Order: sequence, then structure tokens, then C-alpha cells
Amino acid sequence: MTHPTSNRRALLCAAASAAALVALTPAHAQAPYPNKPIRMVVPFAAGGATDVLARVIGQKMSAGMGQPIVIDNKPGAAGIIGTDAVAKSAPDGYTIVLGLSNSLMTNEFLYEKLPYDTARDLTLVYQIAAAPLVLVVHPSVPAKTGPELLKYVVANKGKVAYGSYGIGAYPHLAGAHMSLSTQSDMSHVAYKGEAPMMQDLIGGQIQMAYASALVAKPHIDSGKIRAIGVSGERRMSTLPNVPTLAEQGLKDEAYRVTGWLAIAVPAKTPKPIVDRIAEEVRKATQQPDVRERIAAMGFEVKESSPELFATAWKAERPVWERLIKQSGAKLE
Repeated sequence: MTHPTSNRRALLCAAASAAALVALTPAHAQAPYPNKPIRMVVPFAAGGATDVLARVIGQKMSAGMGQPIVIDNKPGAAGIIGTDAVAKSAPDGYTIVLGLSNSLMTNEFLYEKLPYDTARDLTLVYQIAAAPLVLVVHPSVPAKTGPELLKYVVANKGKVAYGSYGIGAYPHLAGAHMSLSTQSDMSHVAYKGEAPMMQDLIGGQIQMAYASALVAKPHIDSGKIRAIGVSGERRMSTLPNVPTLAEQGLKDEAYRVTGWLAIAVPAKTPKPIVDRIAEEVRKATQQPDVRERIAAMGFEVKESSPELFATAWKAERPVWERLIKQSGAKLE
């Protein structure tokens, strides 16, 4: 007579074996990633620098991943609309965002309410490039170095105007810091874009501004404006003879930080997928033609990874918060 316990064990073993077989069948096996097109959301309008970079990077990623990278422009509200769309997408690696430091960090301190929280709703994947700016002045300003410029604004208290291309953008924050730290009472003039700001600087309506190398270099070369120094920790490849402000002794954090461009995905995206995306972006940015395009746009390629990006983000966050708070910048 067969013991009931033996029958029970046999049934349990048979059930376990059947379950294992079902799990191994093609219908139930997890498909390898990626097995369909990937949507790369650009939270800015088509034709801008971020969009151009997304298409360059996306083309290389597509070749490496064997699936199309579809660029989806979702502009509006300083990158908030597109970034929020990604934050609310499925965490499966098929929706990613190529955003800027404003949409992935500084908007948190500028706006009273954001529909997403970067730390909670997104996973940081890869910092593609830093976006340093060059501090330039009108030729009527006698200063040729950072320290000389600080002395000039102090000696001309209340008479110097600096431009920016938006409330809360780095040119505004860095200018506000200079004004406050030197007690020089400089005037801030906000423009609707970098081009009109540059035209007023050339015309002498403002005396100084931070600008991208892409916009400033032709006017520096022609002598219409003068370069004082660049933000960030390293010299720009497009302006190798212009020293950083930090090199010149301006050690404040306001002169050392830069904006950046980066990839993020919805929170809870599986780590192997995050790492795969990061590796494909890394391979893309190592290709000479991509590096040339990035440099031509005035950006500097960064060495990154999900871990390095997360560390840098946490370190920079309080710096940007302080700069925004001291400037008094607020947006609705």
C-alpha cells in the first residue's frame, strides 16, 4: 500500500516540474531588451541644440541596440511637460528623456509646484555633456581678467548691467552672485533668448553676460566682445586660450558649476536595462564624429555612468539651490 505522504510528495514534484517547463517555454520567456523601438523624449522644440544632440546620439544608439530610436519633441514650460511625460511612463526602458540640468534639477527650486520629483520619479542614467559658458564683456569695459572685472563692478557700483536669457538660468544666477558677493548693485536684464542678449551686449546696452561658445566665439574672434573666462572646472575645447574663472582665482561655487545634458528613465526601470542604455550612450559619445559635433555646439563630453551621475547630481543640488535662493528667482 502506498503511503499518502509519498503520493503527496509525488504530486508536489510533478506540479513543480510542470511549472518550470511552462516558465521555460518561449511564450513565457522574457523577450530580450530591446525588442521594439525606443522613444527618446526631448522636452524642447525641434531644431535646438538639445534636439540636434538627441538625433546624433539616437542614431548611434539605434545602431548599437538594433532598434530605432524615435525622437519625440515635447516642448513647453522649461522642459517640464516632456520630462513629466517620461516620469509617468512605464519603467520598461522604452521611454527615455534627454534633458537639461534645468528640467532634471533646477526647476525644483524655481517653481512652486512641479508635477514630478526627479529623485522619486526618475532614474538618472548618463550625463552626456557639460554646458559651460563664457563670461564676456563689451570692449568699453577695461577688465581683461576675472579679478579685474570684480574690481571694475565694485568701482562702478550701480552702473553695470548684465544680461541673461531667462530668469533662473545660469547667466542670471552667476550674475546675481557676482552682484551680491561684491555688493556692486548690478542690474539684471532678462532677454527672451541668447541672440537678442548678444546683440545688446555688442551694442553696449549691457556691459557683461554669460554666453555659449557657439554664439559668443564669432564675436570674440572679431573683437566685438572680449572673453574674460569660462565657467566650470576645465577650459573649453572651442576656446582653449580662455582660462576658467577658477584658474583666475574666482573659487566661488557659482563660477565652478555648469549646466549639462543627460539621459534619464522612469523610476523602477530594471538595473540591467539602465546599464544597457548607459553603455550605448557611452559608446556613442566615444565616437570621434559625435565628439566633434558636441564640441562644435559648445559642449564638453563627460565621462559618466548611472552611479557617477547620481553622485554628481546629489553634490550639485545644494549648490544650485543656494544660487537660486540668493537670486530670489521664482517662476509660476
